[in-house]
Amino acid sequence: MRNSTTFKVVTSFVLGVTAASGFAIANPSSVPVVKACVDNRTKALFISNNGNCPKGRSAVDIGATGANVKSIAQLVSPSVVSIKVTSAMGGSGTGSGSVYKSNATTSFIITNNHVIDAAVSSGKIEVELNNGDVLPATIVGRNSEYDLAVISVKKGNLPEIPLGNSSSLFIGDAVIAFGSPLGLSGTVTSGIVSALNRPVTTGSLNAESFMDAIQTDAAINPGNSGGPLVDAAGRIVGVNSAIATLGTGAASGNIGLGFSIPINQAKRIADELIATGKSTKPLVGIAFDNNFNGTGARVAALTAGKAAERAGMVVGSVVKRINGFKINDSISAIVRIRSNAPGDQVVIVAELPSGESRTYTFNLDSAPALP
Repeated sequence: MRNSTTFKVVTSFVLGVTAASGFAIANPSSVPVVKACVDNRTKALFISNNGNCPKGRSAVDIGATGANVKSIAQLVSPSVVSIKVTSAMGGSGTGSGSVYKSNATTSFIITNNHVIDAAVSSGKIEVELNNGDVLPATIVGRNSEYDLAVISVKKGNLPEIPLGNSSSLFIGDAVIAFGSPLGLSGTVTSGIVSALNRPVTTGSLNAESFMDAIQTDAAINPGNSGGPLVDAAGRIVGVNSAIATLGTGAASGNIGLGFSIPINQAKRIADELIATGKSTKPLVGIAFDNNFNGTGARVAALTAGKAAERAGMVVGSVVKRINGFKINDSISAIVRIRSNAPGDQVVIVAELPSGESRTYTFNLDSAPALP
């Protein structure tokens, strides 16, 4: 069942923690058989899309008698990195990331914007690879509105994390979270998809990120930010970004409510950042009334010439559904629009000031996203 309850949560980024080596696995669970290749020399595992392996690697079925988190961890961990940020203004922090693309000379790592934000104006970013190597990193591009960023290191041919499809997830699916919680690099936890399409906001007023989140009970703690959430075949389906907490501050820990940005959304933005250093967002051309206390999102103003006005929407109308999702408030409306890409078609059901219900179908415009 689709749930539109909106959450305001904290980002899972930890300040002032020194990264420590180590590898931990929690909560093993059964997952389907995965076709993989094992390197005959290093014994590292690599996912195989068709069951065939190149020279020097042997085919293996992970989990022929029930695959487990250990097998998936061995497969994915070489693509996961720890990130340390040191600000020139003082202080440091740690986060996580995934090797998204790698060529002969350069590797691109996807992470959260809030992980590297402190180093934007002045500071440095270091990336620790799975083998312990530490490399300087530079910012390729960032998108604060989706809390995503891409950084790069001058080292090529790193193992890319296998891509999954977040649109194919179901509630109850097994998932595994990778990252560096509390500075403990190489940490792996497992759980299930607890909810999908959860409207979540992070950040401060006027600097908020809006997330169409995957909710999971896999343990996500401060420092997991930017690390991958993978499915039972070891394919990334989300970018860990935030947690709900009963307390405040970096000492607050996991209570079984973690949130990840769907990879289908993150992939579009990462590709744009790598190609141009900038990214886009879908634009509907509606300003919502944040003081409206009823159910839905009331239209306070329309932008001239943009999608909503062109479709004939009326100021004072209350948006009730977007693409079939119930809209409870303005935040859930923004999240639902942001879950699309520029040019996508949306169907909006609104209640006119007269009380009449009307359905609008139109394509979203495009606008530059804030870095």
